[in-house]
Amino acid sequence: MIFKNNDEKTWLEDEAGREIARIDHPVIRPGVVNILHTEVDPSYGGQGIAGKITQELADRLRDEGMKAELSCSYAIKWFSTHPDYADVVV
Repeated sequence: MIFKNNDEKTWLEDEAGREIARIDHPVIRPGVVNILHTEVDPSYGGQGIAGKITQELADRLRDEGMKAELSCSYAIKWFSTHPDYADVVV
């Protein structure tokens, strides 16, 4: 599986290049994204993929010195259970 990203989303592709998970996170002002939506293909449910892709995004935001506002219910829950990423949240 391969993580990919751009300014609007982070996604995970399987070996065939098919998108199996994504997080929508548009830039809302300089240095800040809004995590709007997390989605995982139902055939990959229950494998922890939403957590992996959220952590990938959180690590990238941290590395780039960016912050996130949280509108997505999954992201709100994930960040609340990972206090070591509190520095990423606005």
